[in-house]
Amino acid sequence: MSVELHLQNITKTFIKDGVKFDAVEKVDLKINGGELLTFLGPSGCGKTTTLRMVAGFETPTSGSIFIDGRDVTNVMVNKREIGFVFQNYALFPHMTIGDNVGYGLKMRSEATPDIMRKVGEALEMVGLSGTEKRLPNQLSGGEQQRVALARVLVMKPKVLLMDEPLSNLDAKLRIHMRTEKRNIQKQLDITCLYVTHDQKEALTMADRIMVMHKGKVEQIGTPFDIYTHPRTLFVADFIGQANVLAGTLESRESAVIGSIRIGDRVIPGKLIAEENYTAGERVSLILRPEAVTLSAKEDGVLSGTVSSAVFSGDRMEYMVRLSNGQEVSVMENFFPGAEIYSTGQQVQLTFDPRLTVVLPGER
Repeated sequence: MSVELHLQNITKTFIKDGVKFDAVEKVDLKINGGELLTFLGPSGCGKTTTLRMVAGFETPTSGSIFIDGRDVTNVMVNKREIGFVFQNYALFPHMTIGDNVGYGLKMRSEATPDIMRKVGEALEMVGLSGTEKRLPNQLSGGEQQRVALARVLVMKPKVLLMDEPLSNLDAKLRIHMRTEKRNIQKQLDITCLYVTHDQKEALTMADRIMVMHKGKVEQIGTPFDIYTHPRTLFVADFIGQANVLAGTLESRESAVIGSIRIGDRVIPGKLIAEENYTAGERVSLILRPEAVTLSAKEDGVLSGTVSSAVFSGDRMEYMVRLSNGQEVSVMENFFPGAEIYSTGQQVQLTFDPRLTVVLPGER
């Protein structure tokens, strides 16, 4: 049965050159049993430090960590029943695949027949049956990654931690492996924390995403919520591509709709119900490139001039300069017969206000 994990206001403070700084600041998070939660953020944001505190490699300066209701904040690494998949696989090059996978069981003094059976089951689970006698250098990078996963799973951990496990693989193999890892995690119903800086990886794998920035949690939510309803400018700009248009709030029509002035146009935008907006304040309109449609007709929400047009196979990628100098990225699916706009052409931009998000302040 999968277990819950609770990080209760954990903070990690380091001292560098005599100056204290918080690498992780007051992270409070509950992970449900069987959930895959991704820590997402740029390098240095605190995601790996947070993972290392859960694993026991670092001790929180303050706060507590609970696994299945048990306080493990000061419990040794090998007593936490946690499995850790490292970025570099950490396989023993001189040992066979079977010995690599069974190493932890051997250290636990389990009987040889039991070790052989469990190793076989773990390798079958990751699609590597029959490789017990081979050496790591006889396997591809993707296969070595599976061995590293099998070595962890054979120990039956309560929680699975993964730190950038696919970063050393090529793009095509990464797509394949993230699907495989997700399927195995769901099949085992194991609680999993997964660190990555790859947005696509987080969006396609996670039940929920925790976006971190400078040691703090910016937002926690499902991939859909994070992408469509970013709560901060950092999240909006970091997750996928986003147009961040500076404007002024003219009025608030309802709890979720406001009128935004951008240049010489006043357009509707979607507000965050819980935010306190004030008429006349500077705001940022978040608009995804794929939510915009171009037209040569005079009936758009905004108007501008095409400053660049790039064909990328399955779509056209445009940059459109508005009359006030701001630029909007637009992505339109390409198909035979689709209208193509050229550099210098006047165009109208149309989008559904419900696909926007208006955030207080400017970037």
